[in-house]
Amino acid sequence: MTSKHIVSNPVMRLVARPQDANSRGDMFGGWLMGQMDLAGAIVAGVVAGTEIVTIAVNAMRFLKPVLVNDYLEFFAEVLTVGNTSISTKIEVYTKRRQTMEQEWVKVAVAEIVYVAIAEIGKPCKVKNPKAALKRNEPNE
Repeated sequence: MTSKHIVSNPVMRLVARPQDANSRGDMFGGWLMGQMDLAGAIVAGVVAGTEIVTIAVNAMRFLKPVLVNDYLEFFAEVLTVGNTSISTKIEVYTKRRQTMEQEWVKVAVAEIVYVAIAEIGKPCKVKNPKAALKRNEPNE
């Protein structure tokens, strides 16, 4: 991969499907945002050690369009861990299947915050804060 990723292994991989596209063949931003939320939740859930909920999207930037049949990889890492919250950074890269480009292109980036919960609506202490330190090393 030619681009630097925030971590070396993707937490999710998928192909953009036509049912989530607009009439021009671009994927809806809300669809991509939902996928990014899931990717962030994967790493946040490990750190939380319990159920989590999304509490904030601190930043969301769509850098390039995602096209139908693009191959997507989602990279996520924990930025900070509080008493009950976990802040994550998510980056999405694509290989364009329609044009057969060999380069990976960054298409979106976000910072999403999750809160650990023990019961519905009741925050609880993060159970595995040290799990955030065991993330993959960045690519060179």
